[in-house]
Amino acid sequence: MPALFQLERNLRHCTLQQQIRVQLVDAILGGFIPLDEPLPSSRGLAKSLKVARNTIVLVYDELAADGYLISKERSGYYIDPQFISQKISTAHRKPFNKTANVTDTTQLISDKHNFSWQDKIKADVKTPQNPSIAHTWQKHPFPFVYAQMDSTLFPIDNWRKCWRDAVSVQAIKDWTGDSYDSDDPLLIEQIQKRILPNRGIHANTDEILITVGSQQAIYLIAQLLLNSRSNFGIEDPGYISAAHVAKLFGASIKPLAVDHNGLVINEQLNDCDLIYTTPSYQCPTTVTMPLAKRQQLLHRADKDDFLIIEDDYEMEINYDSNPIPALKSLDSNGRVIYIASLSKTLAPGLRVGFMVGPKELIQAAKKLRQLMLKHPPLNNQRTVALFLAHGYHDTLLRKLVRTFQERRSIMANALIKYIPQCHFFNSGGSSFWCELPKEIDTQELKQSALDAGILIITGDSYFYDKHKQNNYLKLGFSAIQSTAIEAGIKGLADLILIQNKVNQTS
Repeated sequence: MPALFQLERNLRHCTLQQQIRVQLVDAILGGFIPLDEPLPSSRGLAKSLKVARNTIVLVYDELAADGYLISKERSGYYIDPQFISQKISTAHRKPFNKTANVTDTTQLISDKHNFSWQDKIKADVKTPQNPSIAHTWQKHPFPFVYAQMDSTLFPIDNWRKCWRDAVSVQAIKDWTGDSYDSDDPLLIEQIQKRILPNRGIHANTDEILITVGSQQAIYLIAQLLLNSRSNFGIEDPGYISAAHVAKLFGASIKPLAVDHNGLVINEQLNDCDLIYTTPSYQCPTTVTMPLAKRQQLLHRADKDDFLIIEDDYEMEINYDSNPIPALKSLDSNGRVIYIASLSKTLAPGLRVGFMVGPKELIQAAKKLRQLMLKHPPLNNQRTVALFLAHGYHDTLLRKLVRTFQERRSIMANALIKYIPQCHFFNSGGSSFWCELPKEIDTQELKQSALDAGILIITGDSYFYDKHKQNNYLKLGFSAIQSTAIEAGIKGLADLILIQNKVNQTS
């Protein structure tokens, strides 16, 4: 415990006794001292800190009098757990001022950070406020969140088999070493032979890179291809986090309109250097870009010399027996960078994604990734590779499609029954894009819904800053079980009715 203390012996307005008390209180409130172990003896701590024993005795006596500590006969001083549980929730201490006349030592803290960290941080990092990333979503009875998975759908037995195989003697030899910038060859092979052909994509092994989810792929691409002279086009509404990444590297953001066929292909694409698009299921509207429009986009990219990021974020969750091939599969000039992940099918917490592009780009991305984290954990890569190789992923996909089709039908019927004024759409994937009457403020609705245990995603987080609209919802059904959907929609309808009445009377 002496390592917790840093004593300044030349402070004019703060004695050693006061410093020890303040730092001991910090350690107690911070949870750095176990509740079931005694504090060091006054003699031992005094020796370690090179102070008089009486100094430590006085500190311990004061903290005992203030309720922080309790004394046990023949055992020493212990933290009082009951007092601390109350203290933590109410403790707010002011910064220590060297020039002040110190009277309340419980408000003293180290003065080493006498500058503003906010001024030191050069990057303006923005993230969308979105309920789907709330860590507590599983505690709510009606989680209409997106990008989360109902844990009862996880194939735990098959995953355990693959995990056991991944820790066999031979497998451990494969992944325990540092492979520098290389990925698991088995996982690359499985993506190349099992996943990509389903989207019409044929790629060599040197054209595939494993990423920590599709988010890392966006980051790598942006850092390699964008700078302060670049224009980054993004669908609006769309996945705004991609714009936040692009802005980190100085790019100008150009919001691009979408319609019932996805990204609008016209003069709005002029001057774009890189465009981010979601043609399979446009995020968030879920509309699908037709084949002719995809070919038109590729022609425009060749003509105007821009590149395209195709995010196939729910590539496998389709309800059409003949899905449209990926944009990448139609690209004959190497202008499309394809990114995807297994988050929406296997588990978002595994963070396993991949990107497919020209080998020159993949080589550069591999070098950049090496500077960041070398490679995603190889033990996880091997487990996922075995999961794919044994056919377990294909089995899981069939189960997910059946389950999601059922949930989609239940949700559509419930929306029609309870919220008839809601215009909704779903062409695939695991969510509905819903437009409510303009007088409904979904931000207010979100808070009242949260109080009722209903988690919803407001559509404003998908519009770029200057184009926010407050009457849209994105309702996911991957996390909520079928039996809870109708009751949750009915509860949401009741809250909308209450908001309507309030609006009419105000």
